[in-house]
Amino acid sequence: MRFVDEAKIFVKAGDGGAGCVSFRREKFVPKGGPDGGDGGRGGNVVLRADEGLATLLDFRYRRVFRARRGGHGQGSNRAGRSAPDLVIPVPVGTVVRDAATGAVLADLTRHGQEVVVARGGRGGRGNARFATATRRAPRVAEPGEKGEERTLLLELRLLADVGLVGKPNAGKSTLLARLSAARPKIADYPFTTLHPNLGVVDAGSGRSFVLADLPGLIEGAHRGAGLGHQFLRHVSRTRVLVYVLDAATSPDPLEDLDTLREELRAFDPGLLERPSVVALNKVDLPAGRERAQALKPVLEAQGLDAYPISAVTGEGTRRLVDRLWELLQGARQGTPATAGARE
Repeated sequence: MRFVDEAKIFVKAGDGGAGCVSFRREKFVPKGGPDGGDGGRGGNVVLRADEGLATLLDFRYRRVFRARRGGHGQGSNRAGRSAPDLVIPVPVGTVVRDAATGAVLADLTRHGQEVVVARGGRGGRGNARFATATRRAPRVAEPGEKGEERTLLLELRLLADVGLVGKPNAGKSTLLARLSAARPKIADYPFTTLHPNLGVVDAGSGRSFVLADLPGLIEGAHRGAGLGHQFLRHVSRTRVLVYVLDAATSPDPLEDLDTLREELRAFDPGLLERPSVVALNKVDLPAGRERAQALKPVLEAQGLDAYPISAVTGEGTRRLVDRLWELLQGARQGTPATAGARE
């Protein structure tokens, strides 16, 4: 399945129905009396978070959504029928922005959460509404109001408990495959991972958490280099970060770590305050094992938890998972912020 995490759509709420000009027809009563009914309300456009969706791919094929208009008023004081709301399902984790202003309209983080993004127009009043003691036969009625319309930017930010952060070919995808049943694409060239992959990690004793393998990060990502913001937007959702370093073939793993942290800081300084650990990967290789043993005390002196591991053989991953579970329990005390949503 192709992963799509951005989309632009146009939404148009339904117009209100027009009011009716009508008069009763009664024997011996000239023109009767006004009995024109009101028009019905136009349908709203509503976005609803649906945990059954994983990407915004559907919006690549349909970009325009229009709700139905309200029914027109009729004689005998019959009001027009109000139109039903147009409900558009989106993945959980979708941020909705107004394309014209950039303002965040909603952050849909829970299944079933909804936001009205365009309100239907009010129905017009029929001529019965305009009758007075001195104006007994009004021949005027209102047209329905126009429904709101706007262009929206949809941005999907994956909801994961733990995110794997690392430079290309650091072994993130291999680690995800080792710890979960996910099977991401793995190859020996940079940017194998072109979109985030998710897996569920069994932490033992009925415990589990969602792990995200995020696209490789390079210097300048906060300015859009490499996969740029396609990567960083998903990091912002994770509660705990794992810096995956290549301890075997990287020229300088500590410099790699500095690059990763600097890119996170440039994108959002708050990301550096997330609980985190360092995974010194590839200790199955002699050079990796030797370097990991030398780097571990250096990192711990900086206040960072360091775990020598091998994503290929699984060595050291059990201790890593146990530590991630501990950090996650503390991080789960907070809840993701939401904005502009209705229950």
